[in-house]
Amino acid sequence: MSSVEFFSKGGPVMYALLLCSLCVAAIAIDRFIFYRRAQKGIMVFLQSLPEITKKPLEDAMEVCERETNAAGFIAVSGLKAAEDNTDVKLALDTAYASAAMQLRAKLNYLSMIVTLSPLLGLLGTIAGMIQSFNIFSLQAGQPLAITGGIGEALIATATGLCVAIFALLIHTYFAQQLDKILNDLDRAASIVLSSVCKGNEGAVDAT
Repeated sequence: MSSVEFFSKGGPVMYALLLCSLCVAAIAIDRFIFYRRAQKGIMVFLQSLPEITKKPLEDAMEVCERETNAAGFIAVSGLKAAEDNTDVKLALDTAYASAAMQLRAKLNYLSMIVTLSPLLGLLGTIAGMIQSFNIFSLQAGQPLAITGGIGEALIATATGLCVAIFALLIHTYFAQQLDKILNDLDRAASIVLSSVCKGNEGAVDAT
């Protein structure tokens, strides 16, 4: 049986499952590129961030703005708030929430596909079994008609499970990457906030 014949025997629901699998692949490629850019050089930057924040605010911001990773975005937001004499903690929280929203984008679609794919497969199987029983009732004495129909109907369930497993693996991988990046963002925010607080204390002591 060729792949085209296998696909056609699964029924109309196979087109929905094909769309789900293409969506999973597209989301996986998009999130891989986005997460890779968000993590580029982030560990080296975090190690040097305490020294960077000791510089004058303008110099520190210039260094952080050259970073393309997510931690650089957080650091710039905090340093800019310090330079403008606004609430640094609020600026860091706002930048963190914005970065987290972008990082979590499209992961909910993967969760939906994990749940939806087996249901679509089950729907295709039930529709195929109904058709098989109709054939059996019309053509009594031909057991191969019903057994062959049920075998074809199970193709949809098997395909749905395969799509769900694929989506689950992709979702789990990116959820782990998300936790790692968010932890790095917390670290960057803490370093900037601590540096600004120490700077303010130093200014108070000098007066």
